[in-house]
Amino acid sequence: MQEISSQLQQVLSRIAQACDQCGRKQDEVTLLAVSKKQAIEAIHTAYKAGQRHFGENYVQEALDKIHALAHLQITWHLIGALQSNKTAEVAQHFAWVHSIDRLKIAQRLSAQRPNGLPPLQICLQVNIDQQDSKSGCTVEELPTLIKAILPLPNLVLRGLMIIPQAQNHQAFMQLAQLREHLLATIPQLSPQVFDTLSMGMSDDLEPAIAAGSTLVRVGTAIFGQRN
Repeated sequence: MQEISSQLQQVLSRIAQACDQCGRKQDEVTLLAVSKKQAIEAIHTAYKAGQRHFGENYVQEALDKIHALAHLQITWHLIGALQSNKTAEVAQHFAWVHSIDRLKIAQRLSAQRPNGLPPLQICLQVNIDQQDSKSGCTVEELPTLIKAILPLPNLVLRGLMIIPQAQNHQAFMQLAQLREHLLATIPQLSPQVFDTLSMGMSDDLEPAIAAGSTLVRVGTAIFGQRN
């Protein structure tokens, strides 16, 4: 487990170096440790090393971890596909959802967010390179979806997320440009709130940061290969 602490520091160093190379501040980029298929002990080790944001793909697996680690001040992010029959649990236990691509899911999350919890922070997943195998709304669908989601009372629309094809670094710049276009054409969007670009993983966090990523999702480089 000790190597997790060392590898976490190496990833933070990569982020710092990437920010320095493109003239950004390191605190502009949040590291999200992707902990799917990882043991609770591994998450605890990363937490003790200073990591606070963790991302999970599968709701039931995540709930087991959330309950087991409820005594820790972890911010939990759902980054995997979300089915409508799981929205109530997600609305209750997560702080962020990155994978919204349908109005129905957003509506259910807002309606099911318990009173007393802060609004759920969400990103819209965009199928930027139109892969048949990937979730996400199309670029053309985004404006209508955004305008429908903004009034929902228990959600805060924070930004956009992509999982591009391997080595498609151009997709990072496309997403950054898309955010700028949306801010320019949808007056209800605030740049101070709609400020998140969730993009970049273990193998490509540097080009993602250079393009403007504010949140990189890193699993393998921290925890090693999953079982």
